[in-house]
Amino acid sequence: MFVGMGLSEIQARGEGSGDCGSERRVSLAELQGIMDRIRYGSEEHKVQAALEIRRLTKTSSRNRRHLSAAIEPLVSMLRFGSSRSSEAAILGLLNLAVKDERNKISIVEAVNKASISASGAIPFLVNVLQDGRSRQAKKDAVAALYNLSTITDNLKTILLLHPIPPLIGFLKTCKKSSKTAEKCCALLESLVGFDEGRTALTAEEAGVLTVVEILEEGSPQSREHAVGALLTMCESDRSRYRQVILKEGVIPGLLELTVQGTWKSQGQAHRLLELLRDSPHPRSELQADTLQNIVSSIVSKIDGDEQAEKAKKMLAEMVQISMEQSLWQLKQRALVCIPSELPAVLT
Repeated sequence: MFVGMGLSEIQARGEGSGDCGSERRVSLAELQGIMDRIRYGSEEHKVQAALEIRRLTKTSSRNRRHLSAAIEPLVSMLRFGSSRSSEAAILGLLNLAVKDERNKISIVEAVNKASISASGAIPFLVNVLQDGRSRQAKKDAVAALYNLSTITDNLKTILLLHPIPPLIGFLKTCKKSSKTAEKCCALLESLVGFDEGRTALTAEEAGVLTVVEILEEGSPQSREHAVGALLTMCESDRSRYRQVILKEGVIPGLLELTVQGTWKSQGQAHRLLELLRDSPHPRSELQADTLQNIVSSIVSKIDGDEQAEKAKKMLAEMVQISMEQSLWQLKQRALVCIPSELPAVLT
């Protein structure tokens, strides 16, 4: 890969006047910008991001920790990029590994993942998921595909093999709260980030319904992936997917998530509810966009008395839970009030 070039020369390629800035404390926003470029940018942007990673991780353990997620994109550059991309990637990886055992392990694992996918394992795994006779074999295939999907190039390869029909078929048979269901949902959430994935999910019989069922009955992480998948769909093309999602009776599960989900899924549920109402645009300032207003708007458009009644009942329960939580928080604050903060009692 680097004919005629020693390791010291490769490292020297990244040296320059920019190194003196590595001591400056870099904001999380800047680090996120670098991560976005290394993942989604053009080849030139990826090269520049890799050199920035190399510079920022030369002496900073903090930056090595925050930029550890760049390991897999850098390994992908090593495999599929030009010689210039490969050189920039190895510079970044060398510094990410300095005095950081966790990053060293992650680099080895990322290289192994890339090697596995190159050997043609992905088509084999999708085939096992579709036609495997053993349930355990299918579980192992899902776990392997889930791990491999964290590399963007692998995810695109998986998508080309039409994995959603067998994935939905297997998910239907899983215990909703199981780790296997969690990995299935995580993989689905990644796949619906592409138009082909969204089209395949809606075309599959009970595909969206299966995701809604996980949203209602899954583990906290599974529910987070499920609402994330539905939100991705609705954000990508609201007019196309709004009714598709609504008709599967998603509202009760979303209402429950707004008060009982993880911090992330609560926010996602709120956002999806906003998109599912008849108009996604804010109302006048005189009528605040409360959750109750949003849900009332959706319920009024739902076909079927049973679904509408269930959603109304869930909304009432949600309001009650929210009030109870607020009251509990007020009581807790009162309990921690120390005597010095109380007004003096006149005698």
